[in-house]
Amino acid sequence: MTLSTIERAYQIARAGQAPDVASLKRRLKADGCRAVDALLAPRSLSAHLEAICTAAFKPPPSPSTAEVQLAHDS
Repeated sequence: MTLSTIERAYQIARAGQAPDVASLKRRLKADGCRAVDALLAPRSLSAHLEAICTAAFKPPPSPSTAEVQLAHDS
């Protein structure tokens, strides 16, 4: 079964794969979803997705200073 664009948006947001709605829209478009801007235009929907993105997104860990120094010394 194929997910609708809105269902896919919620799936990506809940999985923490987008830090904000702008990134979420880019991801949906890259995945081939159509009418992304129009479908996610309602403020209540975009605000809900923004809140989910913010809560679920975990940025990749940045290298610690020791790891950077070790890589530089190699």
